[in-house]
Amino acid sequence: MPNLKDLKNRIASVKSTRKITKAMQMVAAAKLRRAQDAAEMARPYAEKMEAVMGGLAAAVGDAEGAPRLLAGNGRDQVHLLVVMTAERGLCGGFNSTIVRKARSHAEELLAQGKTIKILTVGKKGREQIKRDYAEQMIGHVDLSDVKRLGYANAAEIASDVLARFEADEFDVATIFYNRFQSVISQVPTATQIIPAVFEPTDGDEGGPLYDYEPSEEAVLEDLLPRGVATQIFTALLENGASEQGARMSAMDNATRNAGEMIDRLTIEYNRSRQAVITSELIEIISGAEAL
Repeated sequence: MPNLKDLKNRIASVKSTRKITKAMQMVAAAKLRRAQDAAEMARPYAEKMEAVMGGLAAAVGDAEGAPRLLAGNGRDQVHLLVVMTAERGLCGGFNSTIVRKARSHAEELLAQGKTIKILTVGKKGREQIKRDYAEQMIGHVDLSDVKRLGYANAAEIASDVLARFEADEFDVATIFYNRFQSVISQVPTATQIIPAVFEPTDGDEGGPLYDYEPSEEAVLEDLLPRGVATQIFTALLENGASEQGARMSAMDNATRNAGEMIDRLTIEYNRSRQAVITSELIEIISGAEAL
């Protein structure tokens, strides 16, 4: 059984930890509001842009003049996985769920005889993936110095990915991130960005609703690179909100666990103290009787 001094020191240590986790929870709650607003405001723009490009893609179809970002390069052998995680930890299973999703996808591709290349965004994902796929890693994007994510950050990542595609370094690109739903719910998501894939909408069935000048192919040629950057920017914002939500939830759990531990240690301390006092009283009484 630990002595009273050890128990007292441990209680003080856990109380200090609880103060830290409580402060981190409050900071995450403040950041979550801004990150959630940014993610929710970006969704309508991303959805509308995808709908416009989807309509153009349906009009172009499999035409010979279709942009390369839409039609692809005719191969499906080399896959680029862009794994987007956080720069910091202490956010529960946020980073692990994204890496698990990417690892599962990578294993499926390797089982099919495909070649994979991995580009990481965020230090925590890089640390986990490096253990199993160090040879497949071709680059890393460090955003640790970025205090507030902007479209320029996504444009830089998109520019790197597009340059690699133009150089025929890969055939298919997929991004992995967490889509924010609520403080306690973040959904690991995989989205193929190259070649572009669009879900059919009601407007596609009746053909294009607009006449474009210049041609649909020319408009798509200009919009598709922006679409890649927009999808990456949306993923960064979704990740930002998901990270703060996961950290807020994790720190809340840690704070409550620390409180429960303090209660248990306090009971143990009081019992030990009571046992010591009782033992001392017995010694005093025994000594008095001996006299």
